[in-house]
Amino acid sequence: MSSSYATNLVRFTRVLVRRQVMKLPTTTIRKNWLSLSTIGALCAVPFSQKHDGLSHGSLIRRASSLVTDSTNTFLSQTTLALVDSVTQYVKTIHSLVTLHKHYVASASKLTPEEEDSVWKVIVRQRHELSNLRKDVERFESNWMMAVNLSKLAAEAAYDAGADQASVMAQNSLQVAQSHVEQIRQLSLEAEKNLTDSKAESSQRIMLPSSTEEDDIPDAYLRED
Repeated sequence: MSSSYATNLVRFTRVLVRRQVMKLPTTTIRKNWLSLSTIGALCAVPFSQKHDGLSHGSLIRRASSLVTDSTNTFLSQTTLALVDSVTQYVKTIHSLVTLHKHYVASASKLTPEEEDSVWKVIVRQRHELSNLRKDVERFESNWMMAVNLSKLAAEAAYDAGADQASVMAQNSLQVAQSHVEQIRQLSLEAEKNLTDSKAESSQRIMLPSSTEEDDIPDAYLRED
């Protein structure tokens, strides 16, 4: 019975969260970024000596173009990883906040078994949220490294005279930063809701025990 109640409550929470998540622009971000990332296909051709008819300057420009292709690929993968992880993080926050809100509102009406079942779900979601937060931090670190490499690659391509490769790297960088800024704003808003709701820090509601009356001394139960 208690397990069934918790399951139904979680399902109801997921429906509400799904409606909220539909407003997130992550699908568009993913589609646009995948389209952009395919512009510069990685086609590294190793070479170690001057080719006939090619000057050192030409070889350096070719090499710098390959570097920008590589950094664009790295940037696209780290951007998608960060966007996906933040999206899941935001979804879990919405789920926890919604579930906690229903728990606080209905705890006094639940049986001890039902309350225990719902509280266990909240604890699991708190643990999941903590793990997702670590994932976001890790992918954000990877993304920042990719951003720095892209900046260096764009500068190197420009200095080598590979203007088209430099422009492509800069465009990819701008798009990535724009997408990450959008998802970061959603994360900040979700975290504010999480803090305001105290869904991650609140203590368990202590329900009156059914044995409390049995513990009252007989003298206080006796009629005068």
